[in-house]
Parts: sequence; C-alpha cells; structure tokens
Amino acid sequence: MSAAPPGATPWWAGRRALVLLFLFTLPLVTPRVRGADEIEYFSYLRSLVFDHDVEFGNEYDRFYAADPQGLAGFKATFLDRRETETGRHINFAPLGCALLWSPFYLLAHAGVLAARAFGAAVAADGFSFPYVAAVCYASALYGLAGLLLVHDTLRGHGRMPEPAATLSVAALWLGTPLLYYMTLAPAFSHAPGVFAVALLVWLSLRAAARPESSPWPWAVIGAAGGLAALVREQDGLFLIIPAGLLVTLARNADRAQRGPAGAAPRSGGAQQSALANTRISWVLVRGVAMGVAAVLAFSPQLLAYRTLTGRFGPSRLVARKMSWSSPHLFQVLFDPGHGLFAWSPLLLVAAAGLVYLVWRRRAPTVVLLTLALLVQVWINGAVESWTQAGAFGSRRFVSSTPIFAWGLAALLAAVPARRVRLAGLALVLFVGWNVGLMVQFGLRLMDRQRLEWPRVAVNQVSEVPRHLVRAAWLFFTDRERLVREGP
Repeated sequence: MSAAPPGATPWWAGRRALVLLFLFTLPLVTPRVRGADEIEYFSYLRSLVFDHDVEFGNEYDRFYAADPQGLAGFKATFLDRRETETGRHINFAPLGCALLWSPFYLLAHAGVLAARAFGAAVAADGFSFPYVAAVCYASALYGLAGLLLVHDTLRGHGRMPEPAATLSVAALWLGTPLLYYMTLAPAFSHAPGVFAVALLVWLSLRAAARPESSPWPWAVIGAAGGLAALVREQDGLFLIIPAGLLVTLARNADRAQRGPAGAAPRSGGAQQSALANTRISWVLVRGVAMGVAAVLAFSPQLLAYRTLTGRFGPSRLVARKMSWSSPHLFQVLFDPGHGLFAWSPLLLVAAAGLVYLVWRRRAPTVVLLTLALLVQVWINGAVESWTQAGAFGSRRFVSSTPIFAWGLAALLAAVPARRVRLAGLALVLFVGWNVGLMVQFGLRLMDRQRLEWPRVAVNQVSEVPRHLVRAAWLFFTDRERLVREGP
C-alpha cells in the first residue's frame, strides 16, 4: 500500500483513528456476566474483595439462582462437584483478569458506597450493576490499550508505514472474534489477554533495541510474561519471544567480535574466550532476571492453586484434558465447522502475510513471532475441547492478535497504489463476514456448536439483513428481550 515512510505521518494520527473507532463501538459493550468462564473470572474478584478468600460457593449460588435453566450445566460442574483434595468449589480460571479488573471494581465499590450515603438503593454487594459494568468496561479499555500497543509496535519496531499499520489493527479488531469479546462478551479473558500479550511484545522489542541496557528491563518483561500467564496460562508461552531475542543479541555480539567471514579474529584466543564468557554471563543475568520476575508475577496463581486443589497446579480435571502430542493441530486451523480460518478468514490472510514477512526480511524478530504463533497452534491442538463448541469463534487465538497484525500489515504495505481500493474492499468484506456471524450467533440464526455449511454462508445474505434493523433496535432499547425472544 503506497504510503509515506513511517516518520512522515504524525505519530498520533493512527492512534487517534483507533480511539475514535473505539468510541464508536463503545455503545456495543454489554455489561453482563452470563457463562461459566465469565462467572469463574468474576468470582475470583468478588470473593477476594468481599470474602477475602478463594472459596466461590456463594458467588456460584448467586449466579445460578438468577438463571437456573441457562446454568444447569454450570451447576453440575461447579456447584455439585468439588475438588477431591480440598473439598473446595472448582474454579478452572486463572486470576489475572481479577487483578487487572480490580482498580475499576474498587472504584465502582467506592462509587456505590458514596451513592448509598446520599440515599441511593444500589446494593453494595459486589454483584450489582456498577460492579459488573466496571469489569466489562475495564475489559474494553484493556483491549483498546492492547491495540494501541500493537499499533505502536508495528510503527516503531516493525517499520510498517501508514495507513497499513492502522488498517491492519482496525481490520483484525473488527474482522475477528476480538470485536465480540470487547463488546458483547467483555467479561471473558480475551480482551485483557490481548493487552497482556501486546505489552509483552512491546517491552521485548524495546529492550532488544537497547542491548546495552541493564537487566531491569528484562525483569519487567518477565513480569509482563507472568501477567500474561495469569490472565490465560497458555499466553505465558509468548515468553519464547524475549527469550529468543536474548539469544539473538548474544549471537549478534559474537559475530560482531569475530568480524566478517574469513577475516582474522579481532583478538587473541584468551581474549576471545573471556569475551565469550562475558556474553554468556550477559545472557544469563538477563535471562535469570526475566525468569525470576515471571515466576514472582505468576506466584499468586500458584498460591491460589495450592489453596483450591491442594497442589501448586491446576485442577486435575483440566490436566486430563491435554494430549501433548497435539492430535488436533491441523483441525484447529482448517476444520470447516470449528477451525480458526473458517470462522475468521482474515486470519488466513494474516498468516500468509507472516510467511511473506519471514521470506522477505528473514529477521530473527519475525521468525520468533511466527514461532510463538506456531506454539499457540500446537497448544490449542493439544486440548481435547479444541472445538470450543458453544463459543463465538476460535477464541483461544484472540491473544495472538498482536502476532497476526505483523502479517496483515506487511501485506497491506506491499499493495500497489492502483490496488488500494480493492484491498480496502476486501477488508470491508472480512469485517462484514465477522459482524454477520456475530448477528447470527446472537440471534441464534446459526448452530452455536459449529459452522454449518452452506447454511451459515446463505444466512449472511438472506437472514442477517432481514433481522438486522429490529435486532439493532432491541439491542439498544431492550437487550434482555432480544436475548429472551431472539429475532
């Protein structure tokens, strides 16, 4: 996409466009906690703030009593069953979302107490609307912060021009399940997950650009990696990026010391050995700082595990769901009913862009980003519940948005000027596909357990336009009726 070099566009132009787009989508944010995962994340926060423990029976009872029919399956798993070793109620979710939501939640609590002091009837119980709204809008804001970090990374470290950087971020936001989990279901962990991973990548590339820096920036990177794992355990695997960058910096220093191929060494054997030891020490010090900080940041989860399950690990019910040979490796990508690229074809384009970027630049950073994405594919293919049936899209890949953005931006930057309109039309179609699926999913015009072909494609043309106006009206005037009655 023909454009001025990165420095020619004002630094704030792309960010301003993304913030304006966020304000446009803000009315779509739905402050509700409905499903099992959302209840688990929210219960951590409510229990820690109000009960000062990690026993969730009263939280689970409260949500089940509000919707006994819809949460019958939830009751069977989380109310009727207990952890064998401790007898406590089960919670499969990590506590990172509770940590990130807590400033907003506590601010809502202070507001509720102030309102009650002036005679308002709102309940100060941790469950009422202000508390839920604080959590949901916090997720939306964290999603925006993550997208801004992705944009900054593309512009600064990816050397992506405008408008390719902004368009890639906006298209992945609106054209993938991220939009759904920032608006209609913000109480899931996916929007905070995008923030945590984007922060980790942003910090890693900043530190790699300053190889002379102290170990402290690498400790901060480790803490960001621990935070990512606190939000979603599998996101801790993105630490492969800074770890690989450390090794790359050491190798680059070694090559610089050796000089061009065939040239005589710049120092004697003893001096070379001392320099090699120095390089090893440099990597070890920063690697240890990163690792220790990551463990310390993740330690609250280890303590929660110990209390809930009786060991420093998740419930054995979760561990039994993993097959480490990743038997569903290709299905999570290409299965027509559940695959990532069937739900979000824009991500297939972005993945192709990553391959193009690796071939074009052959840079260690791009290779590491691609490797981190492949690790996510592997871990998602290792889960027995790889289909994610009942969820909107392949939600376990939402945290990989900061990686996909590099591939899409690279392709957009390569579009010739005469093809810009065609590329823009393609992005609009991808966004339309995603929004249409959101309408079908919300109004139950599709099977929520899988994509049915050709029904789902036909509905995009025949059913979605027919119900869109009334659905939009009810969404903004009576959302509960829309959920209850459908289209």
